[in-house]
Amino acid sequence: MSFQLKPNKKETENKTIRFPLPLIEKIEKAIANQDVTFSGFVLQACEYALENMDNPV
Repeated sequence: MSFQLKPNKKETENKTIRFPLPLIEKIEKAIANQDVTFSGFVLQACEYALENMDNPV
């Protein structure tokens, strides 16, 4: 299954996380002209990673 962007979700809690600048640039390019925020992308990427782990949580 490939990673597909979805609209933003509403229930949230703030967390602080640091990203390497090159990763931020890649994410911003990936979401350019898409209906998704940086945070929305990161959430979806994390959900995708968790669902596709060899040893799921």
